[in-house]
Amino acid sequence: MTTTTEYTPPTVWTWDQANGGRFANINRPIAGATHEKDLPVGRHPLQLYSLATPNGVKVTVMLEELLALGHTGAEYDAWLIRISEGDQFGSGFVAVNPNSKIPALLDRSGPKPVRVFESGAILLHLANKFGAFLPEDGAERAECLSWLFWQMGSAPYLGGGFGHFYAYAPTKMEYPINRFAMEVKRQMDVLDRRLAESAYLAGDNYSIADMAVWAWYGTLAKGLLYEAGEFLQVQSYSNVLRWTEQIAQRPAVQRGRMVNRTWGEASSQLPERHDASDFAAPAPK
Repeated sequence: MTTTTEYTPPTVWTWDQANGGRFANINRPIAGATHEKDLPVGRHPLQLYSLATPNGVKVTVMLEELLALGHTGAEYDAWLIRISEGDQFGSGFVAVNPNSKIPALLDRSGPKPVRVFESGAILLHLANKFGAFLPEDGAERAECLSWLFWQMGSAPYLGGGFGHFYAYAPTKMEYPINRFAMEVKRQMDVLDRRLAESAYLAGDNYSIADMAVWAWYGTLAKGLLYEAGEFLQVQSYSNVLRWTEQIAQRPAVQRGRMVNRTWGEASSQLPERHDASDFAAPAPK
């Protein structure tokens, strides 16, 4: 193992604002707003404040899938939250999500606006609201919810754990990279074994569980997340790859991945979405 200087934790932890690498300017040990800033509000019933990270993609895919099914009440405005610039700490955003994380949804379809935060909660809220992508059968519904919450509990190991130390930490450290790589590969094996048994995670039907898991593990399997495909040998998970490609071909998934995206090829970006016709317009420079 690579020799490193051993770290002895102090008796009391203190915040070193300069330590934290790429995201040091937005990471802090306290909650709440840092500045006053109202959120914009568009004309549609659903107002989404987000960014096209995996957690954001889950929700835009769901909304596009609902619209593809003909649920006109799922029309939405997707406003860009630039987390690298601290938009998530504006007073308006914190009022919708006190945890200052994307995505956050404001459902204005009723007499009183309803805030929904945490991506899994938003998926469940929308599935219940429109009666779609959540199985009615008791056993299949339980399976769907189990995989949805599996993703919510597992993804921090992939994102904040493996992703941070492999892609974003100021220095590469063998122990945390190995530790989290091992856990991510175990999770991929869990998925691969499940998908050997059924077409989708909950059974024969595509559901919010697939949307949630695909946004993280599907993009990892396609080599789109952290550029770690070779390192993790994702090609060995054949059932995950079959499922990944099947979902990636869905037009609503392709549209959902574009929304609130500000990187990559210009044709893959749609920083804000306010109408279905926005997908046909060139991305702003």
